[in-house]
Amino acid sequence: MCDFCHQHGEGKKWYLDARNYSEDLLSDVRRRGFIERFFTTPERLTKGERALDKLDKIPPFFTRGIRRKITKKQQAIHFGQVVPIEDVERILEFATSVTRLACVCRHVMLGPEHRYCYGISLAPQGGEMVNILKGIDASYLLGPQASGLEHLAKDEALAMMRECENEGLCHSVWSFVTPFIGGICNCSLPGCLAMRTSLLHRTPVMFRAEYVAVVYEDKCVGCGECVKICPFDAYRPHKRKAKARVDPLRCYGCGICRNACPSDAISLVDRSAVPAAASLWL
Repeated sequence: MCDFCHQHGEGKKWYLDARNYSEDLLSDVRRRGFIERFFTTPERLTKGERALDKLDKIPPFFTRGIRRKITKKQQAIHFGQVVPIEDVERILEFATSVTRLACVCRHVMLGPEHRYCYGISLAPQGGEMVNILKGIDASYLLGPQASGLEHLAKDEALAMMRECENEGLCHSVWSFVTPFIGGICNCSLPGCLAMRTSLLHRTPVMFRAEYVAVVYEDKCVGCGECVKICPFDAYRPHKRKAKARVDPLRCYGCGICRNACPSDAISLVDRSAVPAAASLWL
């Protein structure tokens, strides 16, 4: 299990511990301040992106320590983990309400977009998190699709997240001053700044999932759909009609490849069952 599971999960996956979604955590002044700054100053995200661009131009030998410090700082404040759809469903089982809102990352990178972020709460109508959002000036959260924050039924939210998989987006859960989890995002490049930071800038700000994908060769027909949809470029080879192979060092265990496979040749296994990836979380 990842570090957060040991620290905040008490023997189970940290994002399946309902206490990490507790309304009590939102009474913390530091956390409320962070949430308000996060949603009212999206321009700081582009500033961070520019800083990472500059860091990329410096030889890796001189930047490893800086990147480790960035990762450690993010783990204490705003850190995520990739989760497959079945774990999303388990989160929704104990959640009381789901609120859909616009994505901060896509707002600064791509402009107006569909709502790919979901606030998860144990309180009705989004609880204190929604009250915080309503009390700040962050008009982009309303997005182009509706006049306000959308409160969804659980089955409706799950259906929307399954549709996100069809679009090639992977699911992830995010902390707002750890261990409080504010919600579920649906991520892809080039719009997701967390994926850009972790993959393109080689500075991890999200854990890989508790799983790794495996391919059953006897079922694989070499259609290449998994290669096309994988957001982490974890499938090899790219040759036409060749049997798919997963690179466990690249796989984040999101599971969206399963949805794209027409022959049901892909499954997820516990990360601990794959020696090459068992201790690979960042």
